Amino acid sequence: MRKIQRPNLPNSLTIFRIAALPFCAYALFKGGGDDTNWRIIAFILFFIVGLSDILDGKIARDRNQITEFGKLLDPIADKAMLATATVGASMLGLLSWWVTGIFLTREVAVTILRFVVIKVGVIPASRGGKLKTFFQNFGVGFYILPLPDVLFLPRDIFMGIAIYLTIATGVDYFRRVLKK
Repeated sequence: MRKIQRPNLPNSLTIFRIAALPFCAYALFKGGGDDTNWRIIAFILFFIVGLSDILDGKIARDRNQITEFGKLLDPIADKAMLATATVGASMLGLLSWWVTGIFLTREVAVTILRFVVIKVGVIPASRGGKLKTFFQNFGVGFYILPLPDVLFLPRDIFMGIAIYLTIATGVDYFRRVLKK
């Protein structure tokens, strides 16, 4: 009989991220999405989930606990978090659907490409990709967070950078794969 291994801490954090998403969505939609307190709670929950992504990667590298399970599930958790936040914000009219479309199209295309090339090797996330994730997560977060009108322009500029990085890093990823 094969012994079932206990999940390590990084994989447990990844599982936590996925399990927490329904609570994030619940908080976002509570009160029809118009309740300021619940939107702040939703922002905080998404923020905690995002921090756990940073933490699980750091712990996995520092403790040499990188697993095949984690390599597969971590990007899925990242995409699920982005999809939950963007689709939820768009459904509530907080974020334009075309932004959600750009983000999710890029993520699905790159994920499919990763699975296509997985037999020849993994192409690691670039610095631009990590920066893209930072701007996407905070950009969407700033649409979920009920900000005063005076902060709409900085929020929109931040989102503009996220959109640019999403497109540019997606194109770069395809270029890197095609060069191999």
